[in-house]
Amino acid sequence: MTAALVWFRRDLRLADNPALARAVEVAETIIPVYIHNPAHGGEWSMGRASQWWLHHSLESLDGALRRLGSRLVVRHGDEQQALRQLIAETGAAWVFWNRLYDPADISRDTRIKQALRAEDSVGVETFNGSLIREPWQVSRDDGGGYRVFTPFWKAMQKQGLKHIPLAAPVALPPVSGDLRAVPVDTLGLLPRIPWDVGFRQAWAVGEDAAQARLAAFAESALPDYRQARDRPDVPGTSRLSPHLHFGEISPGQIVASLEGMGLDMPGGVGADAYLREVGWREFAYHLLFHFPHTPDEALDTRFADFPWGSGYEASLAVWQQGRTGFPIIDAGMRQLWATGWMHNRVRMIVASLLAKNLLVPWQEGARWFWDTLVDADLACNTLGWQWTAGCGADAAPYFRIFNPVLQGEKFDPHGSYVRRWVPELAPLPDACLHKPWEAPRGLCPDYPNPVVDLASSRKRALDAFGQIRNSPCSAI
Repeated sequence: MTAALVWFRRDLRLADNPALARAVEVAETIIPVYIHNPAHGGEWSMGRASQWWLHHSLESLDGALRRLGSRLVVRHGDEQQALRQLIAETGAAWVFWNRLYDPADISRDTRIKQALRAEDSVGVETFNGSLIREPWQVSRDDGGGYRVFTPFWKAMQKQGLKHIPLAAPVALPPVSGDLRAVPVDTLGLLPRIPWDVGFRQAWAVGEDAAQARLAAFAESALPDYRQARDRPDVPGTSRLSPHLHFGEISPGQIVASLEGMGLDMPGGVGADAYLREVGWREFAYHLLFHFPHTPDEALDTRFADFPWGSGYEASLAVWQQGRTGFPIIDAGMRQLWATGWMHNRVRMIVASLLAKNLLVPWQEGARWFWDTLVDADLACNTLGWQWTAGCGADAAPYFRIFNPVLQGEKFDPHGSYVRRWVPELAPLPDACLHKPWEAPRGLCPDYPNPVVDLASSRKRALDAFGQIRNSPCSAI
């Protein structure tokens, strides 16, 4: 009987999973495998919030496999060694997996694929299970990568976005009880100190939860998405980002769902706007593939000489703790700490304050997000931070510095978002909620004063940019 290993990574679903579908086609025995290597990724190894999500997602996948008659075989350690051991134990003739695109993943997968084919005489096939178009499938006329979203998106749309999702198998062959598996509980993914109470209240994890969230979003929020997506005080976004990151749902499934509703039907404007956000995710992976140095270095090479502030540890700490004295900033940072997620508009506002008003290197913020976000994604996190800092592809001009007071008044006009996450400000009237220093004394005695003066810090940021503005830039 032909046996195949299906190596799950960030594709923790059964439907629209091309690696699993291929195994069902060619093998009588299918062994679903997850290999946990906490050292993989080096300095970008998985953060604590993502580990929490991974634990529950693995449990969900194992449960789904068991309902089909199979189970997830979890191993711990070096991936190549673990795969070789499993091949020896099962006699597998095939190994299938869906491709990943982070630099460390590409390097590891290339090495393993070559070794298994050459040294173990095993057939290895890999598939696109994470993107609508892989990073090398969309390119400029000269073959290079795009640096601006709009021409990238037009080129991608010209190729076509249509996707027909693969059905999940209705049954799978049993995995031998003699094949050893490490319990998910032993991987050390959950916190020893239970800081995850808010996570458990905020999230349902797994493939079924992802589909339920997509359906609820399509029914309730999608028609108004174009307007509501910038409002942190209303449930106007899909909150599918962690499900997408861990592959509990594919972008192709989302596209198919949007097409099924008809982009030209009522609500089509919202669907089109949401589809464009899926395109931004594709663009992030395109950038990371073509410019793999950008998680640590600015794409705009002028920023190699940018005069960041020094001795910024105290400012960084109050930003991390949500104690900056700017309500919309502090609400976002506290939401992040409590739930592992932050509204996208607020992500831009908090990033702007850190990188521009406080002159803290954007990499510090990116690493904090990496550790605290359940949707921490190297491509999207890098794109977001470089965009807001003004040093990346399609970047906001450096002189675009978000004013947290004006942003709060515009996008949280009644203060419900701030009052939820910064409850000590709840007694304030709407008129001064986003600038509590103007409130009558005694209404918010425990809330800190602003960490920085907005006007003078804006000028300082512009002066700093002026020092590098006329330097040669290879990215523009």
